[in-house]
Amino acid sequence: MKAEQPSFRTANPADIPALVELVTSAYRGDASRAGWTTEADLLDGQRIDPEVLRQDIERPHSIVVLAERDGALLACAHVANDGDAGYFGMFSVRPDLQGNGVGKALLAEAERIVRDEWKLPAMRMTVIDLRDELIAFYQRRGFVRTGITKPFPYGDERFGIPKRGDLRFEVLEKRFAGVAA
Repeated sequence: MKAEQPSFRTANPADIPALVELVTSAYRGDASRAGWTTEADLLDGQRIDPEVLRQDIERPHSIVVLAERDGALLACAHVANDGDAGYFGMFSVRPDLQGNGVGKALLAEAERIVRDEWKLPAMRMTVIDLRDELIAFYQRRGFVRTGITKPFPYGDERFGIPKRGDLRFEVLEKRFAGVAA
């Protein structure tokens, strides 16, 4: 039996402690190894800085979408209007719920916001280019590799402490049919 779909709401500053805990559990440390999105072999330290998160929540044309069920936080994602496309990031699902459809539902909600509310023709994200399984997940959902890379912010521990020297981001993009550029 499939679990009921989560409900969605926009985060506010009071959600920051729970969001930091969720995002960290999905990507860092031993707890993250319960799911498949872990970056524990690539990075140590924090995954999200509380002040950066506050800025994402409070700035115009930027929201953090929460997926909840019965008041419990299940997943989150940051969505921002980046001019010619929506930006999608900080996608985090509780490790014990990964693979159960919560993430797919949240991704669909983020796409709906970008496409239907903001009327943007595409959504972009950055993924560490060594994360083949994660990139394949997004490709199955219509994202394409653009070949555009961005440097990893080495030396800025707000985004983690790298365990290797060859990290970089690749931009993935999904175009929406019927939305004019």
